[in-house]
Amino acid sequence: MKKLWGDEHMKYKQGEYREQLTIEPLCLDDYIPQNSICRIIAAFVGSLDLLAMGFKYAETKGNGRPPYNPAAMLMLYIYGYLNRIRSSRRLEAETHRNIEVMWLMEKLTPDDKTVSNFRKDNAKSLKKVFRQFSLWCNEQDLYGRELVAVDGSKFRANANRRSIHTQKGTAKKLAEVEKKISEYMNELERNDKAEADEAKLDTARISEVLKHLNEKKETLQEWLKKIDGNDGKEISVIDPDAHLMHTNGDGRSLDACYNVQIVVDEKHKLIVDFDVSTCPDDKGALVTMTESAKEIMGVDEISATGDKGYYDGEDIEKCEQNGTTCYISAVTDYKPAPNESYNKSKFRYDAQNDCYICPENQELSLVKTRKENNEIIRKEYQNRKACKSCQNRHLCTTAKTGRTIIRAAHQNTLDIVNTRMKTVEGYTTFCERKKIVEHPFGTAKAVWGYKQFLCRGHEKTIGEASLVFLAYNLRRVFNIFKENGRNLAVVMA
Repeated sequence: MKKLWGDEHMKYKQGEYREQLTIEPLCLDDYIPQNSICRIIAAFVGSLDLLAMGFKYAETKGNGRPPYNPAAMLMLYIYGYLNRIRSSRRLEAETHRNIEVMWLMEKLTPDDKTVSNFRKDNAKSLKKVFRQFSLWCNEQDLYGRELVAVDGSKFRANANRRSIHTQKGTAKKLAEVEKKISEYMNELERNDKAEADEAKLDTARISEVLKHLNEKKETLQEWLKKIDGNDGKEISVIDPDAHLMHTNGDGRSLDACYNVQIVVDEKHKLIVDFDVSTCPDDKGALVTMTESAKEIMGVDEISATGDKGYYDGEDIEKCEQNGTTCYISAVTDYKPAPNESYNKSKFRYDAQNDCYICPENQELSLVKTRKENNEIIRKEYQNRKACKSCQNRHLCTTAKTGRTIIRAAHQNTLDIVNTRMKTVEGYTTFCERKKIVEHPFGTAKAVWGYKQFLCRGHEKTIGEASLVFLAYNLRRVFNIFKENGRNLAVVMA
């Protein structure tokens, strides 16, 4: 038998000769340790009712060429996202060379198109798989069911920011194109009038450029029509559901993105639920996420914390009414006074008389109520007479009409939350936010590199996000059981 290395290398550790015949292991299963996460993936997928979840080909017709089992394809994707492999081509390659994937797939080798189509065709079902795992975690008492944290992060869409067109930007480009067309038309006219011995531009070249510009003009005009039909909102020609959003990473201020929201339980930092939004801000997300978390956990009351992006009076009021105690950092929505002793926070609200008492002990009464759709959105309070004779007016305001205090529609609820946040309990609870909710995004984006979606369209990005967060939860649960000396595969089975 020929050696891999010469005798001079015998001082190194020696492996088996590549040409050596072996009889062990006798089967593929012997290659996979009993505590391997592959067995956990297989046990979890084996416990799912894929037909009830709506997976394509979960029920076969019995004629024609048989399809790949959706259970096998689901295991392939879960394994891939756990190991930072998302590309369908790379997953196909793993079926040929990775012993763990061979075990999961029973040596099936679907091509990359088949792999890609599975994720595309089963986007809604993938979200149900994530939810089923969340419900299983609740059954295993892995949630504390007392405190959750809500946060959002922008994930780049599979589209360039230049593929998203706004009304203002498109109109500007159209004006530039029309200006260039006018310049070239004038040049053609000058060519026609020029004498034979005068220098001329190539008429054929100008005509070719004009044709290109006119085609671009028609495209821009078509975009403007679509924008007008979309109530003046931006349109995306690559990913129709992506929107321009402000991002803090990668040195970009605006990019084509989706806004991904998650709600995380405090006990083991597991993601209870998530949502992929096309809205750039966090409006409505606090209510949606906390209500979903309570439904999955089977509780009626819970505490929730979030950053300033969730400080919205309407959302917080709905949460408080639905049994969610909010710990949200307040947003200062007023201009500070010339002297901090006269800031808005120094004005005391008298709920019984619906008025404000200023630091000079003067009463500011209600003078104006603003409404939208027959609902009060804010109230304004003034006392021009008292302001006019006040000796400290210059410390309070620079307005000619005196000081005006504005009260939001849901300020009563916000006052309760603001008072709660000033307590030791409120401050301590809010400080837990970063520890609870920022780790999942940090792992998914910074460690695993999942900063951008591969799929296009709102529904498909939800399916892809399901795989990302399922992989995160599965890895954490695997480590939790491993630390406690329990075999997760056995528990799932």
